[in-house]
Amino acid sequence: MEKKIALSIAGSDSSAGAGIQADLKSFSYLGVYGLTVITCVTAQNTRQVRTIHKLPSTIIAEQIDSLFDDFSITGVKTGMLYDEDIVRIVAKNLKTHHVKPVVDPVMIATSGDALANSTFVDSLHKELLPHAVMVTANIPEACALAGMTIRTRKDSESACRKIKQIGPEFV
Repeated sequence: MEKKIALSIAGSDSSAGAGIQADLKSFSYLGVYGLTVITCVTAQNTRQVRTIHKLPSTIIAEQIDSLFDDFSITGVKTGMLYDEDIVRIVAKNLKTHHVKPVVDPVMIATSGDALANSTFVDSLHKELLPHAVMVTANIPEACALAGMTIRTRKDSESACRKIKQIGPEFV
């Protein structure tokens, strides 16, 4: 049987609790060979994000293209994309390779520190969510994507419907 190959496009979490490192652990646990495209490098621990270094878009695009040139990728998951520039280049390259990703719209670290800038949500709406197979938003992310407050289960369902109208097949 051919081994499944998945690609994670996300930030690097130096504490390995999230980001590329956590995705690789999950892929391995599921018997999937994991590839990575790093968008940002963070200096963080369980208590704080000290700094975020965004990689240039050209490097992100080259990482994506080099992997698709060499591997038969069966799935793509996005994580920390950080800003409009990264969202745009990732969306463009995934469309070129005819891939619909699973989008984890990472916006805030467990510590409460921001992992996305102010242009992030709008660019997700325009560039990536219309072409996603699934969005895996937590409640704060769903609030931002749907433009509403979630207090009840009914609110959650309404937010999911609003996000689904943007284009992903599943929320």
